[in-house]
This record gives sequence, C-alpha cells and structure tokens, in this order.
Amino acid sequence: MTTSTKGAAKVPAVLVLEDGRIFRGRAYGAVGETFGEAVFSTGMTGYQETLTDPSYHRQVVVMTSPHVGNTGVNDEDPESKRIWVAGYVVRDPARVSSNWRSRRSLDEELRSQGVVGISGIDTRALTRHLRERGAMRVGIFSGNALPDEGTMLAEVRQAPEMVGASLSEEVATKESYVVPAIGEKRFTVAALDLGIKGMTPHRMAERGIEVHVLPATATVEDVYAIDPDGFFLSNGPGDPSTVDLSVVKAVLARKTPLFGICFGNQILGRALGFGTYKLKYGHRGINQPVQDRTTGKVEVTAHNHGFAVDAPLDKVSDTPYGRAEVSHVCLNDQVVEGLQLLDQPAFSVQYHPEAAAGPHDAAYLFDRFVELMAEKGAQRA
Repeated sequence: MTTSTKGAAKVPAVLVLEDGRIFRGRAYGAVGETFGEAVFSTGMTGYQETLTDPSYHRQVVVMTSPHVGNTGVNDEDPESKRIWVAGYVVRDPARVSSNWRSRRSLDEELRSQGVVGISGIDTRALTRHLRERGAMRVGIFSGNALPDEGTMLAEVRQAPEMVGASLSEEVATKESYVVPAIGEKRFTVAALDLGIKGMTPHRMAERGIEVHVLPATATVEDVYAIDPDGFFLSNGPGDPSTVDLSVVKAVLARKTPLFGICFGNQILGRALGFGTYKLKYGHRGINQPVQDRTTGKVEVTAHNHGFAVDAPLDKVSDTPYGRAEVSHVCLNDQVVEGLQLLDQPAFSVQYHPEAAAGPHDAAYLFDRFVELMAEKGAQRA
C-alpha cells in the first residue's frame, strides 16, 4: 500500500475488480493505492467499530448504506488500537460531522491512518456485482496521474487471495494482558486472541470474569498456567484451515468450558472434525437474522465472516469429543451459525454477541458461558 495524506476531496480515484469491472470516483481518506478482498457490509451505523475490527484485515469494505460519516470519529468506540480495513468504499461521505462525542471527521481519521478509500461511486451496483460474482480481489488507485487500466488490473490480479491466508498472528496481541473483572471476581478465562475486539473481554468482565488475553501463538501450557475456569476463542481474519488446532483439541480433551465466536466457531468446527468452506460473498453487517435452534428464538445479529462450517443441519454428529449439533442457523441462507457439544461444556456461534456495533439480542450467550463455568465448578466442588 502506498499513501499520501494530503487533501483528497477532488482527487480522482478508480476501483478495479479482478474480473475487470471498473468504478470511477473521488479519493476518500488517504491518496495512493491499496489491495484486498472486496466485501460489503450492510450496517447503517457502526462504521467506526467496523473499521477497527481486526477481522477486516486485508479486506476492502464497501458500505451499502449510501451516507457514511455523519457522526464523525470519537475516542470511545474503537474496537482496537488502529483501523484494520485495507480500503474503504462509500457513496456519499458526510460533509459535516455532527455528534457531541465527535473529535474529528471520518475522512481525517482515514487520512491520518493511511487508509486509501474511494467515494462517489454507485455502491449499490458494486454490491449487486459482488452478490452475483462473489467476493474478489480489488484495488483502489487514487491520484492525479493514475496507471492505465491494464496495469491496474494486472496489479489487482497479483494480490494475494483470502483462501489459504493465515492472518491471525498479524492482528493478535504479541504479549498477554489482563482485563480485570468488574465488581466481584467470579471466574478466570483464558481468551485466545485471533483478532479479538475490545468489547468482547469487556462483556465478560461485566459478568465478573477476569479475562487473560493470550497471543494467537499461546501454548497449552500458557493456557493452563492461569488455572482458567473457561477458555474463549475469539473472532479473527483469514482462512480457518490455516490454524493450528492443538490448543483447542487439548482444551476439549480436558473438558474445560469453551466458548467461541466468529472465527472461533470455525476453529471449533474444524477441531470437532467438520470442514470449512468459503462463502460466495459472506455475511457482514449488524442486521443478520439467526435462529437459536435450542430455544426457537430468532435474533438479529452482527456478522463479519467469509468462511463457514460445513456441518449437517439435520442430525447429531459423533466427534472425538462426544456428540455435536448445529445450534444456530442463518435464516437467509441456512448457513451454520453455531455449534454445541452435547456431552461436555463447549459451544460457539458464527456471529458477534458483544454488539459493537449491533443489536443486543445475543448477549445471553455470555450468560450461557457463565452458567457452564458455574456448573463445572460445582462438579469439581
């Protein structure tokens, strides 16, 4: 990625998809060029949380909502220490930021962090194209002297694909840290950081959990050195087939209560013996309908995933760790959205129950994790 942070309001920009389709607009954010996987997010709000979600590493995010940036950027809502998206695509950027918490405009934030974007294009047409053709590699080029179309397309096609990409270590913490329990401490959880969002350990801390966030490279010894009551698998970017499953399998073998979200759902699925596959265009946004098959309840949920677990919806499966079943399913396309073991305390969901940004329908999942740890503790006592 090459960038300039000079004013970009009238600088021409071009978005080039790997299948050759081209959209022309204006630079938004930093001026330069960037490459990644083109994906679209259907959220009408929560753009700051989206930008700072490590799961979006190496992805160029297309906002389907046409008007973006009207509340500016504040210092309270980031989900990590930086913007992770590779590029940003909006139709109609807000000309004025208006919110009592705003500290700067979205355009200023993108420029200060070197994020190349494009505005003024037909994002509806682009979204329809990605729905029909699937997520694909893309490049954004901006500046007053752009390469010819053939050169830009060649550069896009040389960019790495998401299939086979191992990205967790690039976004995860390098050193362990602790998020203390709020109020009385009830449990200790070892959280494997594969791209964790800041709100996730906070949601656990609200429930009296002291969360030890461990690097993606943590070993089984690292996990059990803190004597955890539970183990958490976070969200994260990349292809789940590239992840070492040894720590997860060891946790399952010891029957330590386990909870996974998003990428963590895919990792649990693979540890149980299921496959994973890449979705045509994925689920991204804060308005995805999911049914909890254990209760029949339908939830509106926040998603960000391009891969999914290949598990049977119509039967209970035998795994090396006991019986497992699909616990949640997407009502739009019947994609697996959750797994649970029936013979030991382990479950996962494919979406984001921490609601940052998004609805709070799935907050009960953190309570379910607490209940599993409490039951396990009562058995030990």
